[in-house]
Amino acid sequence: MTRTLFVTGTDTEIGKTRIACALLRALVAAGETAVGYKPVASGAAWQGGQLVNADALALQAAGSPGFEYAAINPFVFEPAIAPHIAAAEAGVTVTAEALDAGHRALAARADWVIVEGAGGWQVPLSESLDFASWVAANRWPVLLVVGMRLGCVNHALLAARAIAADTRLAGWVANTLPPEQPRLAENLATLNTRMPVPCCATVPIDPAPDLALDICRTLI
Repeated sequence: MTRTLFVTGTDTEIGKTRIACALLRALVAAGETAVGYKPVASGAAWQGGQLVNADALALQAAGSPGFEYAAINPFVFEPAIAPHIAAAEAGVTVTAEALDAGHRALAARADWVIVEGAGGWQVPLSESLDFASWVAANRWPVLLVVGMRLGCVNHALLAARAIAADTRLAGWVANTLPPEQPRLAENLATLNTRMPVPCCATVPIDPAPDLALDICRTLI
């Protein structure tokens, strides 16, 4: 049976792709067929006659071979703006049915699907759809990536509360961002005390290669 994990974050550019790719590499190394799914991405460039997003390309490279780009990233938009705005400008409606169909196609060929969101938990995808409602409808567990920077405690606690109200928060990862924030240890201690689920890993700026294996063992 295919297992799915949704990776979200406290904000944009805080390390969702970094953690999702690490998980994919660890699963592949453990002998699993694992594929990343970036259902909606905004911020893309033309390459080989098609629009491609850097995060989706990274997921494709980190996962098991043989999965075409279009299957990993079915909705891709050129401007690096909020996805629902980019979709509206392109005259495209992102629907739950289309996102579900993309997931089913990948799940039929993989042991694991690591789904990466865009931005944070409540990011809208259309007038009637957002990531939170889509993931909750599928009852997938969620891994929250917390970007360790000023404001992270408030952002993490609010995100954790919202996720837990919608579906299962499986765990969280403290992703250290450059430059390392002052009082990193104190902020980690505060989050470890107040977050409703355990921290799966604290990822340094230059993580050890086997760190993702520790995250996988926590979540499996």
